[in-house]
Parts: sequence; structure tokens; C-alpha cells
Amino acid sequence: MEKAEYTVANKSDDTVVCYSPTMITTNGVWQGDNPLDYSLPLFILQLTLVVVTTRLLVFILKPLRQPRVVSEILGGVLLGPSVLGRSVNFANTLFPLRSVMVLETMANIGLLYFLFLVGVEMDLSVIRRTGKKALAIAISGMILPFVIGICFSFILHGNEAEPLAHATYILFLGVALSVTAFPVLARILAELKLINSEIGKLAMSSALINDMCAWILLALAIALAENDSTSLASLWVVLSSATFVVICILVVRPAISWMIRRTPEGESFNEFYICLILTGVMISGFITDAIGTHSVFGAFVFGLIIPNGPLGVTLIEKLEDFVSGLLLPLFFAISGLKTDVASIREGQTWGILAVVIVLSCAGKIAGTVLVTTFYHMPLSEGFTLGLLMNTKGLIEMIVLNVGKDQQVLDDESFAIMVIIAVVMTGIISPIVATIYKPARRFVPYKRRTIQRSKPDGELRVLVCVHGPRNVPTIINLLEASNPTKKSPICVYVLHLVELTGRASAMLIVHNTRGSGRPALNRTQAQSDHIIHAFENFEQNSSFVSIQPLTAISPYFSMHEDICGLAEDKRVALIIIPFHKQQTVDGGMEATNPAFRTVNQNLLANAPCSVGILVDRGLSGSTRLAANEVAHHVAVLFFGGPDDREALAYGWRMCENTGTSLTVLRFVASDESLASTTELPPHIHDQDDPRILTAETDGVQEKRFDEEYLNEFRTKSAENELVVYAEQVVNNGEETVAVIRSLDSGHDLFIVGRGQGMSSPVTTGLTDWSECPELGAIGDILASSDFASTVSVLVIQQYVGLMPHETAAIPDSPPGQPDDKPANRWTPQASGTATPVF
Repeated sequence: MEKAEYTVANKSDDTVVCYSPTMITTNGVWQGDNPLDYSLPLFILQLTLVVVTTRLLVFILKPLRQPRVVSEILGGVLLGPSVLGRSVNFANTLFPLRSVMVLETMANIGLLYFLFLVGVEMDLSVIRRTGKKALAIAISGMILPFVIGICFSFILHGNEAEPLAHATYILFLGVALSVTAFPVLARILAELKLINSEIGKLAMSSALINDMCAWILLALAIALAENDSTSLASLWVVLSSATFVVICILVVRPAISWMIRRTPEGESFNEFYICLILTGVMISGFITDAIGTHSVFGAFVFGLIIPNGPLGVTLIEKLEDFVSGLLLPLFFAISGLKTDVASIREGQTWGILAVVIVLSCAGKIAGTVLVTTFYHMPLSEGFTLGLLMNTKGLIEMIVLNVGKDQQVLDDESFAIMVIIAVVMTGIISPIVATIYKPARRFVPYKRRTIQRSKPDGELRVLVCVHGPRNVPTIINLLEASNPTKKSPICVYVLHLVELTGRASAMLIVHNTRGSGRPALNRTQAQSDHIIHAFENFEQNSSFVSIQPLTAISPYFSMHEDICGLAEDKRVALIIIPFHKQQTVDGGMEATNPAFRTVNQNLLANAPCSVGILVDRGLSGSTRLAANEVAHHVAVLFFGGPDDREALAYGWRMCENTGTSLTVLRFVASDESLASTTELPPHIHDQDDPRILTAETDGVQEKRFDEEYLNEFRTKSAENELVVYAEQVVNNGEETVAVIRSLDSGHDLFIVGRGQGMSSPVTTGLTDWSECPELGAIGDILASSDFASTVSVLVIQQYVGLMPHETAAIPDSPPGQPDDKPANRWTPQASGTATPVF
């Protein structure tokens, strides 16, 4: 059998690895073949093992707020000679030396395309817009760690090395210590909810400048490493790399722009163009590899010259999941497989390692604190910023791998640097989360509900949007909300974006983009569509102001962003879409179960009133004028704070020209009242003071209802478009029958959530409730078997404690704050309810 020989650098020796080039695929186990002797089955198994190990570590380390890069490097270390690879059988069976070439080749292809995507997504205009402060922080944060790297290079590398080799070693060590990983930092800031803070924006700007400097230093380090024999060759490498960049800008970019112009707007790109660009990535990699820099440099530059816009969006969609999910972990795994912790033998070296970690971390912090002190920033912010700038990631791993491949770094130095990268990145999130608490200036405000808002004052509304589909009905709802000169509406539009593993750094910072700039990915494009729709609404409407914002969070903590913004902006009402959308046949189907969790958490924690909008279209039946639409609104009133809030919103709407309002009050019959005078099942002790509290509360709520209804009827008596009716019912079945009998001429039902209010007219309705967060009536109106043309707004009035007060728990003595009505049920995130007395 023909043999081919390849020489693989293994530690200090050259190992000759022999394998058959024909042994690619197996004939099958039934013919006695071992699949692991063949390169393709072995590679598939290795890839599966790497991905599974990485994902498992991501899941395990998630509670510790660890970025994915830490899990990916640790996954490689776990499979490598440091842990599992210590077993000779494991190493020889699953990661034999003959498989290294295939594994490294695929890892580098993944790296090539990933860095092309990083280039495509990077918006260099952000660098141009960064201020002097960010530039100063980036440079000072690089210089001190670089100096520390120079000092330690003499200890780690020894003095006997050639001057040029030592200079290259210093460059690699310095770059590895001074670099800040821009994509990893973006994710850490987003998870710590600091992305929109001043410190977050400053950290992102500084990291982006640092990233670009690191690329230039990396190209220089590679040029020196690969040509250590003569310094003239290094000069040629640098000059030819600069020529490559110039050709890309002057020749390739105009050619790609021509392709974009040839494609009509809104049309998908020609498959030939996409294929040409993807081939161009490999050609760029080949050219830069041939001239002496690393192939990833060519791919990154090629990505940078792709104009931002629909072409970039298309390329990212086609490549991102496959490259970042499957191939990129291979590169980190290879780094881990090369890391042998056992190579750090001496105790003295471990001591040096600890000192390097502390000093390089301290160097960045010191450099950053110097600049922040000069700019009169608080010391705590400077320290936090310095910590954040210590984030390590992809570029450092590329630097280390190139250094090891070029034999600039030995096994010991490589292992030390990988451990430093993991430790420094791993400790940042927990430390920053512990020490940095942004000073939240608590400003109490009274106008937390529509009912309490001044009729002649500004109404502030926070509108949450998941995607473009939510926009038309919300705009029509705001249009119907009667913005006037006396009472204008200020709308904060919050686009809710999930922070996932694939969320790019540029997506996270896209709030910093200038208006009118092309989108970098599909989420940005969606965000632009949403913002444009609301801006058009603002231009075509009087007395409406729009402020677009974006919240990028995991779904489980998204409500924190919404509540924080609502409090900061002092809004009276939050409107958020229901988690189900209408299908073509009129039914309702869940779009994303996580949306429901967001809604439930929001209801439990909101600092103001909340409205959940069940969207079935709200176009209005007739158009009266260019910007006026006739709406027919119905408010179903059962009693309680939520229903009063629903009536307050309906009342505001009916003051709009052409909007008719029907208020239908459901009243319990005498018989049903007599049959439901029993005490709640959890109260048995007749001497319990809570009995009196609960009874008093019921009487008080009825009095509030009567007073508010009388005020409404008196003030709207002369309005012909307002109809008030009362309906006497005995039980829940009769209530449902009345609701079903309502004519279908309405565009919108507004109902209170009715949480904590027990009434005979809703008896039994909660027994088969599908979505308890909507309340008994809201759930019926939102169900698939109800009228399919009427939208529903379910409102919960804010009656909670102020954030600086403490809630009384059910078993505590009954002394409660003045602004907290007794026996008000506080909904929990799980959808259950807990009584607060």
C-alpha cells in the first residue's frame, strides 16, 4: 500500500507520521474495518465530541456568567493532554497524531470564514466617531501590559536567545497580554446590562480601537516570525501586505459595489455573486498566506471591504450558524489540545504565571484608571473599565497559535498564555457584577397609571415590539389614544432582541450607528423598519413624539430592561404584544413561548400599568380624514383597580373625534351575591384581623368603582358616541354568553386583568383558563374560538409598592404601607398568584 510521509512538529522533536492516503472512508464494521482507522469517520467523531463537550460546558458555566469562548477553550483543554488526553488510549484512539492535519485544516477554514464574517459585520465608521477619551483608554490600556510583557519575556524566554527571535517573542507576548476581545466584551456588557450605560459605550469604543491595533501588531508579529533569518524579507512581507490592502480597497470593493448595484432593491442576490465572494475569501487567504502573513488576515480585510447593507446581511445569514456553531469551536479545541498543563513543571513557573496574570491585569486597570482620572471620572468606574478591558478572546488565541506554529512560543509559554486568557476572561463577569453597581437615582413619580395621569398633561407610553408584525396595530392603537395639544403622547419604542450565542458584537452596539446607515444584519434591518414606521407615524401625526430604543437581553431577564427603562422615563403605561398571533384561519398560535415568560415577569415587576395587546388587526372601520380613523371601542367593566384603569384608557380614547365607546358593566344578581358570601378558603380563624381587612377592602373597591363610574357618566353624558349599559348576570356562564352576543362591530375590547378580584360574575371561568396572565375575561377574549376580528387590550393597573419600600408577606403582621391596597394579589413570574395583605 502506498504510503505518504508528513513531518509534524511535536514538542522539540520531529515525529514522522505515516498514513495511507486511500484510507479516507471505511468499508464498514461488518467487513472487519475499524472506522477510527479512517480519516473521515474519525474527523466526524472528533467534531461531534468537540461540539458536545463545548455545549455541555456552556450550559454548566452559564450560572457563573462565563462567555462562550471560555467554555470553548476549556473544552479543548479537557479533551487535550492536560486532562483526558493523559490517558494514552484515549489520545491514540480519538486524537491520534495522523488526524491532526485534517483537524487543523478544518479548524483554520472555520477561522478563515469566521474572521471574514467579523470583517463584514465591523462598522469602521464607529471608530471614526469615537472620542478622544476612548482613544486614550485604548492606547493606555495597551502600553502598560505591553511593557509588562517585555519585562516577563526575559524571565520566560531567557537571555541566551538571538536578538531578533527575542524581539519576535516580545511582540507575541505583548500583543497577547495587551489585546482586548471586542466581540467577547460586547456579550459580557450585554449580559451585565451595562451596554447602554456610559461605561459600556466607552468600553466598546475603546475595545474596537484596541482590536484594530491588535490586527496591525499581529500582521507585524507574523511577518517577523516567519522571516527571522533576514530582516529584509520581513520588510517585503509588510510592503506586500499593505499592497494587498490597497488593491482590496481600490479594485475589489468597487467590483462588489457594482454587483450590489446590479441587484434590484428587495431582490435576493444572484447565487453566482455569492459563490464568487465566498471563493474570494479563500483566494484572499491564499494570497496573504503566500506573501508571509497569516491567511486569516486576508479573510478579515476581504470582509472589511464588503459594503454594509443587504449583501452583508445575506452573507451572514448563509454562513453564521454553520461557521460559528460548528467549525469555530474546532479552532478553540485545537488550542486546548495543544495546551499541556503538565509542561509547566516547576513551581517557580507557576509562581511567575500567577504574577503575570495579576500584573498584566493590573497594568490594564492602571492604564485605564490614569486616563479616567484625567477625565474626572469616578475611581470605581475607572477600575471597572480597566477590568472590562482585560477581556480575552479570538485574536489572542490566533496570536498564540501562530506563535506556537512558528516555534516562537514553546509548549510551556503557550500553556501559560492559554491559562492566563481563560482566567482573565473568566473572572471579569463575576467581579464586575459584584463590585460595580450603577448608581440608580431613584426618582419617585406619581403618574404611574393612566387614571392618575393629568388630563391636560403629557402621557408617556413605553411600547415593546418583538418584530415588524407587531407594529401596525400598535401604531393604530396609539393613533386612537387621542394625542392633543393639551395632552400629547410621548412614545418610547423598545425593540426587544434576544441575546443569543450568535448575537454579534456589532448587533449589540448598533444603537451607536448614525441614522441612515445601512444595516449590518437582519436584526438591525428589522429594527430599522420598526423605527422608520414609528418615525413616519410621528411625522404624519400631531402631538406625538417617538424615541426608538433597543433592549438586547436573554428572555429570562428582559423584563428588567423594560422595567428599568419605564422607571427612568417615568411612563404611565407599558404596552407589550401577547405571545400568540392570529393565523390565516382566524385561530391563535404561539409564536415564541419565551415571549409569554417576558409578559408574566413584566406583570409581576412593572413599576407602572401594563397592557398586553392581543393583535387581530386594528385598522378602524371608516376613515374620516387623512389622519383620522373611526374606531369602535368596548370596555367590559367588572370592578377593581384593573377595570378602572381600562375605563380610564377607554375614556381618553373616546375624546378623539369619531371614536365611539361602549362601556358594559357586569353586575352580580342578588342571588349570586348571597351564595358567595363565604370566607376565602385560606382564612378559618374568626379572630384573624385579616378578615376585617379583606372585607373592608371589598367595600372600599366597590366605593372606588361607583365614584369613578359616576364621574365618567357625568362628564361624558353629552357625548353621543359614548354608550353606558349595565348587565345583570348570575354566574360565569351567563357572562360568557353576554360577551359572545356583543355585536362584531367593535375594533377593540379593553378589559382589566382583574387579578385578585373575586366576583360571582366570573365564577368558574378560571377553572379552564389557558393564559392566566390575561385574567379570566381576557383569556376568553383572546381564545381561538372567540370573534376573530377584534383586538383585545388587557390592562393591569399599577397598585404596587414603591421600590424603596418593603412588601409585607402573607404571614407577617397586618401593618401595610398607605399606598398599598389590602388583599391585592401580586402575580408571580410562574403565572401563579400570591396574596399580599
